[in-house]
Amino acid sequence: MNIKKLNNKQNISTDNKLSRIYSQFSELLNELNKKDLNQSVVTFINENVDYLNLSTLNGSQLAKLVKQKQTAILKQVEKEHKIVSKNYYRTIWMLFGMSGIGLPIGVAYGLSIGNIGLLGLGIPIGMAIGLAIGVSLDKKAFIEGRQLNIEIKN
Repeated sequence: MNIKKLNNKQNISTDNKLSRIYSQFSELLNELNKKDLNQSVVTFINENVDYLNLSTLNGSQLAKLVKQKQTAILKQVEKEHKIVSKNYYRTIWMLFGMSGIGLPIGVAYGLSIGNIGLLGLGIPIGMAIGLAIGVSLDKKAFIEGRQLNIEIKN
């Protein structure tokens, strides 16, 4: 079973942001169509596409709905097949590195020096560590063929 296409809506070309979001979603559907997905995931994707195709929303409300459906589809595909978009792990690990690794390093350093104002020094260190981990995971996903040829920009 193939993944359904997103119908073209009127007045999308006049709104640049909505046009970008809509074309990114269409590109995502094309990339997912190239992958060997199980029946339940394809059904889930098609239900979301049908919902968007039948939607009468427009403007920012439609953009918000498209983003929600895109996020739901990406989560489902990642959960079921471990297929991710480009730079998925880099983004996740960069944020985790700054908050989960960098802040504790900064707090420890600041407390050991006696100047808690140095708390911010750990954030770039954590970000670098997170970036390194994320890039290596993205590279691994690419080598294993689990990466879509699209970068999701929200």
